[in-house]
Amino acid sequence: MATERTLSIIKPDATKRNLTGIINSKFEAAGLRIVAQKRIQMTKAQAGVFYAVHKERPFFDELTTFMTSEPVVVQVLEGEDAILKNREVMGATNPAEAADGTIRKEFALSLGENSVHGSDAPETAAVEIAYFFSGLELVG
Repeated sequence: MATERTLSIIKPDATKRNLTGIINSKFEAAGLRIVAQKRIQMTKAQAGVFYAVHKERPFFDELTTFMTSEPVVVQVLEGEDAILKNREVMGATNPAEAADGTIRKEFALSLGENSVHGSDAPETAAVEIAYFFSGLELVG
């Protein structure tokens, strides 16, 4: 097992309901450390760049509109196999398919409003982390 870093976003549906603390407690209980964190209000342009991989998908406009509807909490989680561990704690993208006890099973409102985002691979994590954080902001 290797120590990794991964990007985590607590999405607008969760920040609006004041779930940041309880979601972070789930990450920490799973052995992940928060080494950078900030609450931001993304612009439509920022969301468009971040989600550019989905630009040709039919849900792109809905996604970027949602991600700019309320503040989000962007953070970097660190730990052994952090990417996989984060994805396990989040649960399946579709909350109806998520395992009991996962963030999405407990807090997601729908497939689109599923409370959290997490990087899916080391290469993605590196790009996503660099999009929101400078090296000086990563304090491990």
